[in-house]
Amino acid sequence: MVGITQPKNGEHVNADGVWDLLQNKGKMTVFSLCLLLCADLLDLAVGYLTVTIEPLPPVVVGETVTLKCNFKTDGRLREIVWYRVTDGGTIKQKIFTYDAMFNTNYSHMEDYRKREDLVYQSTVRLPEVRISDNGPYECHVGIYDRATREKVVLASGNVFLTVMSPPNNISVSAENCPAPFSRYQAQNFTLLCTAKGGKPAPSVYFKRDGELIEVISYIHPSAEDGGGSAGVRGARPLISRDLDDTKLQRSLSLLDPEGRPARMFTESPEHRWTPGQHTQGRQQKEQPSPATEIIPETVVSREFPRWVQSTDPLYYFSHTHISQSDGSVLVQARLTWTLNPQLDNDAMFSCEVKHAALSMPMQTEVTLAAPKGPKLLMTPTRAKVGDTVRITVQGFQNEVFPEPLFTWTRVGGRLLDGSAERDGKELILERVPAELNGSMYRCTAQNPLGSTDTHTRLIVFENPAMMKNTQNPNNGAPRVDVVGLIWMVLSLALTVTVELT
Repeated sequence: MVGITQPKNGEHVNADGVWDLLQNKGKMTVFSLCLLLCADLLDLAVGYLTVTIEPLPPVVVGETVTLKCNFKTDGRLREIVWYRVTDGGTIKQKIFTYDAMFNTNYSHMEDYRKREDLVYQSTVRLPEVRISDNGPYECHVGIYDRATREKVVLASGNVFLTVMSPPNNISVSAENCPAPFSRYQAQNFTLLCTAKGGKPAPSVYFKRDGELIEVISYIHPSAEDGGGSAGVRGARPLISRDLDDTKLQRSLSLLDPEGRPARMFTESPEHRWTPGQHTQGRQQKEQPSPATEIIPETVVSREFPRWVQSTDPLYYFSHTHISQSDGSVLVQARLTWTLNPQLDNDAMFSCEVKHAALSMPMQTEVTLAAPKGPKLLMTPTRAKVGDTVRITVQGFQNEVFPEPLFTWTRVGGRLLDGSAERDGKELILERVPAELNGSMYRCTAQNPLGSTDTHTRLIVFENPAMMKNTQNPNNGAPRVDVVGLIWMVLSLALTVTVELT
């Protein structure tokens, strides 16, 4: 016998140390000795098997992941099986198997999803991972039982694969738009930044003219799952626009010599008010086309409201998280403040998105601007009586944001259908009568930052086809009378001839 010292707690005791234990304990019974001998024999028959899997760092969609199953055993390997665990552990889906008996391996996924590659028996590589690959995985290793050679002893290990996805789309829009321009009452304005495709949810923040905006957080009424308030941004002072020389000069130029706002000629389309001028004559008229006459616009967007305050506004911020079916999170961030058309016109607001899968933030920006100079197109270019005429807004002289609201009216009367006004980007006049010749139509384009009017004149020409149709019945009557007269003369002549005979 080889002498062995008394084992520590948890150490394996073999048969060679039994007599040593008997000498130390002095109270070892025959039954205890038999148990120790049986345990030692069982250990020699079964062997040992341990399975460990190294933890994985988070990966980004599209990267390659290697799942490595480490095991130690003194037995004969039977198989290695990888499982993907779903539904909280209730379902285990086989994804890959290595059969040591036949030295073969195969994937259990469908052909169109077969992406697993065997690297070395227990190691599987997943190329171009997707969000759907996110979740726990298990590696099961089986060895033959030494005693029977028919039973298989199993051991397993698990690892969690975290797949990140950067946002694939961000956009900025204005809520509750299109909306009219208000000259006499302040109104709130909200920018909505939407980030799609991110996992986990990205962080979103706003800037104005390149400067981070200091915000006051609040919870949006429609907040859903995880949609809470964000912390107030760093104590960075909001950029002051009261000292903007360009804005100051433009606002001063709109005052008359007595310091009062200059009057806008909204009902005189032939006049245009120019900053810096106190009086202005009639502008040179546009050359009329055969169908339309473009009247110079009347700009009222530069008439600043009296309710505008000079202090910097308070910005309120909220965001909501909405889980998507593909595992990503839709983030909607809102920035709300009291709009000041005098200071906010031409201001640039940007939405920036930060995410762990991005090396630098994503950004999109918009510039607030009132509409200027709508361009109208009338079809057909030469309208005739009975035609259907369409007047469409083709664009503006500037980039307009948010989307404007269009209103059509007829100067000095109602529209063809009897209504006073009609909304939309296009005005349709069906079967125009000759009475509309020379009528003038006004298109008002407005958004919360300002309003502008553009006029166009409708020229209606005679329709030869309709004139021919109206004249045919009148021209047919004389022809009938002439034919009847000829027959009467012939009948009379025939009668006279018969009588003479």
